[in-house]
Amino acid sequence: MLKQKTLKESFSLRGKGLHTGLDLTVTFNPAPDNHGYKIQRVDLEGQPTIDAVADNVTETTRGTVLCKNGVKVSTIEHGMAALYALGIDNCLIQVNGPEFPILDGSARYYVNEIERVGMVEQDAIKDFYIIKSKIEFRDDATGSSIIVLPDENFSLNVLVSYDSQILPNQYATLEDMTRFKEEVAASRTFVFVREIEPLLQAGLIKGGDLDNAIVIYEREMSQENYDKLADVMGVPHMDAKQLGYINHKPLVWPNECARHKLLDIIGDLALIGKPIKGRIIATRPGHTINNKFARQMRKEIRLHEIQAPTYDCSRAPIMDVNRIRELLPHRYPFQLVDKVIEIGANYIVGVKNVTSNEPFFQGHFPQEPVMPGVLQIEAMAQTGGLLVLNSVDEPERYSTYFLKIDGVKFRQKVVPGDTLIFRVELLAPIRRGISSMKGYVFVGEKVVCEAEFTAQIVKNK
Repeated sequence: MLKQKTLKESFSLRGKGLHTGLDLTVTFNPAPDNHGYKIQRVDLEGQPTIDAVADNVTETTRGTVLCKNGVKVSTIEHGMAALYALGIDNCLIQVNGPEFPILDGSARYYVNEIERVGMVEQDAIKDFYIIKSKIEFRDDATGSSIIVLPDENFSLNVLVSYDSQILPNQYATLEDMTRFKEEVAASRTFVFVREIEPLLQAGLIKGGDLDNAIVIYEREMSQENYDKLADVMGVPHMDAKQLGYINHKPLVWPNECARHKLLDIIGDLALIGKPIKGRIIATRPGHTINNKFARQMRKEIRLHEIQAPTYDCSRAPIMDVNRIRELLPHRYPFQLVDKVIEIGANYIVGVKNVTSNEPFFQGHFPQEPVMPGVLQIEAMAQTGGLLVLNSVDEPERYSTYFLKIDGVKFRQKVVPGDTLIFRVELLAPIRRGISSMKGYVFVGEKVVCEAEFTAQIVKNK
């Protein structure tokens, strides 16, 4: 089980804002377990804090804007992408203005600073949301779509398409987040010349220049209008007949624009609130559809707040029935765990196949067989006992007894043919033979029962 991470120490970056043109400083600070990403406006009275989650995004025009109680902060996506890609789970970000500095239009300075200060592992478990089936979001008006498919890791495929002879179709792929620095971080934001005037009229890109963006000139205009835009951008006049990229520095990669779109997706999906394991396939993405997809993912996570463990019946168990009998004193008809498929320092996953031959079905109930809820709890407790007894010498000399059962909920009937998956974890270290645990019983992806229980581990005389 991976642990959550935060920064080892704080770092700051200073530069102008892309949209405001203000001189801004952003500081990234360590944060405690389960803190997540939060952004604090230190220039405002009371220094209000905004949770960096997709539900707080209010604008997506040329950047991602968070807003809560009238407090805004924008252009956060490059910093968020760096945190997410490098595996930082908890961070308090302080900024002295309404947006993050644009720097060079990429995420590379954030990545460099994170690597310079280093990361520390925390006590809390990193809580991934595992994609188990296809999830899709489409915008028929724009032709944009984002699909996420099951995958062992987080990976992305991005395809961009524009009505442009300079930037017609490009794609970018990132198979492994450890390659983010080398393959994505240095990709810069970009803008088409035809977009500059409308953006300026909207009060945006006041701080934009050729040091923080790639400018694409792909539709010829009159020399007079081209000269006016050059004056606005603060660059020398150029030949209006010469189409192509306008930038001080050459492209880092031929598909730098597609790579930057991939970077933006990572930054926007960082606002889901949990790291995910799945493959993203994005076609013609942008901040608007990125945010809509992130909001949909947050709804999915709320619907499946507790995810069922992955069960592959073809894989050999960690403990088979013979090992279970070595650890537990229970025998027919009261051994209620068939095998253990996963075990960690503080958790265990067990399996029971419920058949029509279970003895309790004779009386519970003959015409409508239902597994008694108390036996589901007993099965969870036996699974938890295996976690504890697996760590002691001479386990046959110990017995476990209930002291307390709390928070019991039965959500669905368990009937013959169901396969029960038990996930039980320690709520606290075992002290003086007392163990507190939280357990869930799943059938498929659904929680059918849950409970907290306290047990005493006693050495037999």
